[in-house]
Amino acid sequence: MRKHLSRRTVAAALVALPACWTGVRAQPAPARRATPAQTEGPFYPVALPADTDADLLRNGRLQYTRGDPAWVEGTVTDLAGKPLAGAQVEIWQCDHAGHYHHPGDGGRADPDFQGFGRVTVGSDGRYRFRTIRPVPYTGRAPHIHVKVKMQRRELLTTQLYVEGDPGNPRDFLWRNLGADRDLVTVAFRPGPEGVQASFPIVIAT
Repeated sequence: MRKHLSRRTVAAALVALPACWTGVRAQPAPARRATPAQTEGPFYPVALPADTDADLLRNGRLQYTRGDPAWVEGTVTDLAGKPLAGAQVEIWQCDHAGHYHHPGDGGRADPDFQGFGRVTVGSDGRYRFRTIRPVPYTGRAPHIHVKVKMQRRELLTTQLYVEGDPGNPRDFLWRNLGADRDLVTVAFRPGPEGVQASFPIVIAT
């Protein structure tokens, strides 16, 4: 025989239910891990290009058509998840043939490739760049250099790596990251606008 709950029991349960939901919602969010710092490397631009916008595939009027076009996007937040509005994100990388716009690399980079981009994030902390999927060169796995600034203060310099790339285990900088590798190693996947990579940046301010 089916047992019927008394009205008093049902009423007590309904009163307790909001408290249960409050307890669940009050659980602290998982702690964020700060994006690890890495070396700036030898090829940060000596002089910034005339065009420093977020589209590295268009250098002034020049259109870069080599390499695999990709979008790299994400957010800049602190450890609490608060967007760092006003932060400036810079990226720089080699061209499809592994050359940087830098005299130390012989000035051999394709002139059509902007090679450097810079954006200032808004209240949502989001940034987005149009560039190429990074390529390897002697001694290094594919990577993109990333720097975050707040006005004149440098908050972070790091490097972004390609998930699953066979060159990663041979790259000494990637190996030295240890357990933090996952924080800077991201997938480049096909998306509605082409290849896309999501790289959230967490700053320990």
